[in-house]
Amino acid sequence: MSKAVTRAARIPKLSRFGWLMGLYAENHVRLVRLFEPQDLAVGRYVSCVGDGLDVILDVVERHAYTVELRLSYAMADPVTGELDPSAHVRLYRDARQVEATHCYVGRRWQDVIGMYPPPAEVVGHRLRMNTFLGKWLQYLAEQGHGVATLVPVPVGSETEAPIAA
Repeated sequence: MSKAVTRAARIPKLSRFGWLMGLYAENHVRLVRLFEPQDLAVGRYVSCVGDGLDVILDVVERHAYTVELRLSYAMADPVTGELDPSAHVRLYRDARQVEATHCYVGRRWQDVIGMYPPPAEVVGHRLRMNTFLGKWLQYLAEQGHGVATLVPVPVGSETEAPIAA
C-alpha cells in the first residue's frame, strides 16, 4: 500500500509589524491622493465642503525627506482650547509612508502607554492610531475634501492660530 503524502498549503503569516508597515503605505496613498501635502509650503490650509466641519491641515515643518503635518477639524476642545480631534502625521516622501505619531494634543505615546512599554504594546498602539488615520482620511475623501477644496489661510487672519507641534 502506498502512502499518500498530503501537502499543507503554506500561507505566509503577516506579523503585526508587517501589518503596521502596510498601514503606513496605505495612509501615504490616501493622504497624497487627498491633499498632496508633499508639495505644500509650511503654513495652515483649510478645506471647506459646506458641511460645517472644516478640515485644517497644518504643514508644521518640511525636511529633506519628511514633512510634519497636523490634521484636525476646526473645532476646539472646551477644556484645552486646542483643535480636537487632531492627528500629528509624519509623511516620509522617500519611503512613501505616512505615520500618525500621536492623535491628541498632549497625548503622545508616553502619556498613553508609559515610558517603557513592551514592544508589542507600542506596535499595538501604533496600529490603533494609524488605523484611525486611514479611516479618517477615507471619510474625508468621501465627504468631498481634497486638493480642490484646500486653500491657504492668510497669515494674520482670525482663523490663523499658532501651529502647535
